Amino acid sequence: MKRLGKATAAAGLAATLALTGCSGQSLEGNSDKAEGTVTLKIAFWGDMGLDKLKTQYEAAHPNVKIVLNSGEYNAQHEDLQKKLVAGSGAPDISAVDEGFIVQFRSQADKFVNFLDKGGAEYESKYLPWKWQQSMSTDGKQIGLGTDVGGLAMCYRSDLFKKAGLPTDRDAVSKLWTTWDDFINVGKQYTQKTGKKFVDSGTNMFNPVLAQQPVGFFDTSEQLQMEGGPKIAFDVSMKALDAGISANLASFQPNWDQGFKKDQFAVLACPAWMLGHIQDTAPEQKGKWDIAAIPGGGGNWGGSWWTIPSQGKNIDAAADFVKWLVAPEQQIEVFKTVGNLPSQPALYKDPAVLDYKKEFMSNAPTGQIFAATAENLKPQYLGKKAGPTRVAVENVITRVQEGKLKSSEAWAVAVKEAEKAANS
Repeated sequence: MKRLGKATAAAGLAATLALTGCSGQSLEGNSDKAEGTVTLKIAFWGDMGLDKLKTQYEAAHPNVKIVLNSGEYNAQHEDLQKKLVAGSGAPDISAVDEGFIVQFRSQADKFVNFLDKGGAEYESKYLPWKWQQSMSTDGKQIGLGTDVGGLAMCYRSDLFKKAGLPTDRDAVSKLWTTWDDFINVGKQYTQKTGKKFVDSGTNMFNPVLAQQPVGFFDTSEQLQMEGGPKIAFDVSMKALDAGISANLASFQPNWDQGFKKDQFAVLACPAWMLGHIQDTAPEQKGKWDIAAIPGGGGNWGGSWWTIPSQGKNIDAAADFVKWLVAPEQQIEVFKTVGNLPSQPALYKDPAVLDYKKEFMSNAPTGQIFAATAENLKPQYLGKKAGPTRVAVENVITRVQEGKLKSSEAWAVAVKEAEKAANS
């Protein structure tokens, strides 16, 4: 992997942001703190590395109590939308994923504008496209970015060894420069072991889609199913037809069991996936490794912290979010769960660049994912990208469950995508 040089200017910039983020002070002063204990409810999904950070922040701010609510990915976004429409009930702080950010930034009046909370100083810290993705057309910044989802491929080196496949990460990367190569390797694995190779059809669809120039929507919000989605869908169906998929519904209990029971040997691995693997199958420490992804590049995932404007503790919420995105905390999250910061100065910080993930066979995750992040060219996702993705994933799941033939699935996917796009 390409190694980035260190930059003292970047380190100074990071230190400046750390001081700002750790100060716990908003620009206009935090009136919440004078009113006694403040409870901040935070909604997110998966593992965003908040457990340890919650303890740290509460220790330093004894008047703040943080309540963590980790739920299912789609359900969290749907619930946020309902609460915004209702005008009450939203969390103090809500994570929003890339697939839903355009939908919510079009409702900027329902969120706190971070530019009113000292957020302008953060613009230069972020990848330019990351900052722009959460900026509304009328110039309001509804979120501060958490991570980006540069892509790699995680694999079980012990299972590869049993199948007679290479186990060295560079040698594995050379096995599959294309997705056709990947499927062929999967066939070899399945024939040799009698076991499935990849976890899920949806987890092939999403990374392939992420590598295309245009995703579900173009910049005029027109659905573009015959472009990137068709390419990604065809790859997914080819994998299912080849019999190499364990056909598990991703982010569901049976998927988690699939990790523990060795039901697959490889899966697409954006940086944030490392935390999920580690949390789901801690006993597999040292059995996982990281290789390049077929097709090269792509971004899958990445989120923002937002503050619904209906909240009662906005100043305290803004202080906490600014603390969360400060370099010290971003580096801690990267080391704990793998989420790669969206502030490029940190890619040159030795704490990130030189970091090796012990759980992942000491893979140099700092080098691997920093390199992918620098080359990211994210798609425009569209206001209905999230719901449309869910609709297409549901069709893939029906094929996996044997409820729909792969030869008939594309027509159904188009119909369901159009329905979601027009809802």
